[in-house]
Amino acid sequence: MPHESAPRWHSCLALLGGDHHVGHDAWADLETRYTEPHRRYHDLAHATAVAHDAEQLAADLPFHERAVVVLAAWAHDVVYDAVPSEDEQRSAEWLRRWLTRAGIADAHIDRAEALVLATATHEALEDDFAAAALLDADLAILGAPPAAYAAYVDNVRQEYARYPDDAWATGRAAVLESLLARPALYLTESARSRWETAARRNLQAELTRCRSVRGDHR
Repeated sequence: MPHESAPRWHSCLALLGGDHHVGHDAWADLETRYTEPHRRYHDLAHATAVAHDAEQLAADLPFHERAVVVLAAWAHDVVYDAVPSEDEQRSAEWLRRWLTRAGIADAHIDRAEALVLATATHEALEDDFAAAALLDADLAILGAPPAAYAAYVDNVRQEYARYPDDAWATGRAAVLESLLARPALYLTESARSRWETAARRNLQAELTRCRSVRGDHR
């Protein structure tokens, strides 16, 4: 039985003139990939949450631009082997392949692909509101209540279970320090007002724990 969010995928595809039957095949493939057994956080629930938040943040964009953002949101982690940059590249290729089969216009395909690729660096041009909406939605979990944030960290840790605790703590600390060094974690005003304060609190608390694992008590 298709996931409850499947109709929104199909409606976005239809808004862009996509073939209905190809859209169903694409969604089936997407569901299969997001339910792979090695996924703990980067699953269909995550993709759907990102799609929902991105659509809300992009509410002021024209309908066809919002549709592209939503499709990119669902596809942004469709390939996930915990290999940074490579996963995003392959996810972008997956989306391009299916949108091409569905008969979507090249301009929309190019845009959707670029949005997925932007999730590798989490950087967007100052006037690229669509990318900002997607990137902020992808980081919404950082501003979750402490218990939900802890569950997120635990699930991501399981996805990187091949690394020993000290290596994980070192790598994770570097990510956290990089995030905390940003003037703002979120690119849109709406996301900043909703999540910035809680996100910084969560990140700082996790960084303290990572440093403790490494014996660094700064």
